[in-house]
Amino acid sequence: MKHSGPASGAAGTTTYILKKAGQLILTLIALSLIVFLVSRLAPGDPLKAYYGESVEKMSAAQLDYARQRLGLNDSLMTQYIKWAMGALRGDFGISYIYKQPALQVVSRVYGNTLLLTGVSFVLLFILGLFLAVFCVRHEGRPADRLICKIGVAANSVPEFFVALILILIFSVSLGILPQSGAHSLGGGGTLSHLALPVCAIVLSHLWYCAYLMRNKLSDEVRKEYILLCRVKGLTQRQILYRHCMKNIMPAAVSIMAIFLPHLLGGAYVVEMVFSYPGLGELGVESAQYRDYNMLMLISLITGAAVILANMIAQVINETLDPRIKYEKAGEEAQWD
Repeated sequence: MKHSGPASGAAGTTTYILKKAGQLILTLIALSLIVFLVSRLAPGDPLKAYYGESVEKMSAAQLDYARQRLGLNDSLMTQYIKWAMGALRGDFGISYIYKQPALQVVSRVYGNTLLLTGVSFVLLFILGLFLAVFCVRHEGRPADRLICKIGVAANSVPEFFVALILILIFSVSLGILPQSGAHSLGGGGTLSHLALPVCAIVLSHLWYCAYLMRNKLSDEVRKEYILLCRVKGLTQRQILYRHCMKNIMPAAVSIMAIFLPHLLGGAYVVEMVFSYPGLGELGVESAQYRDYNMLMLISLITGAAVILANMIAQVINETLDPRIKYEKAGEEAQWD
């Protein structure tokens, strides 16, 4: 009896991990199928990406040979099965544009996107919480109303427009920050190249994060236990930081996990505006030139990142607030 508890806990953890891994695999399979079919059915000829303008001078026999060489004459099902079997071995095919393995091309730039998204994510989380706390502390006052109006206006402006304004001010007019690339000559200047893209993402999405956190914090401040804290003589700052912030942290983590797809989409747009070498620039380029293998790989990487982020957020939530895990276990037991 004494050993049943740990054994049961280990079995439950193993089952949970296997369940999440199964969900990840099934979701990625569904995503790959959708991207595969949509990319193949879209108008355009991938031979132009591989052979360039010379494809227009090819004879019918040469075109047929070229399509057969790339496997484009096979049925859609055969093409997908061949791609899937190669992907299981770590071979995602050749990039039609770069004439290199797609995984090799992605490996050269994924770090730039990871850095851009990671820095933006951390800043959005910290600044979002700061704005939420400030607005709740000054709720209904002129400062709160002003921030809300500015935030709504800023949230309505798309990323590419914010990026263009930043380029106009800091690159063209002032000339203090670079307007494109990820590194200067010699490999330096990473932070200077990162500054404007990060600002464009943060300014475009900050209020959305802060607004959701503000609502959660505002609801928390109105709960009954806050009255008891005030009776004990705690100040508003102590109540917010000692109790309210701790209680809304699982909700804040969930908000950021749900927000990750929007953040990735914004990062991809910003990469195009700033000519920032990353997955976004590669993704748009592969979609434009029908580079199927590259498009499939980038879609899977993006999908896996979003799914894993949500899973990690769920684990963090259950760690911060064990009630979530117990409630979920109760619901599953009820269904069983």
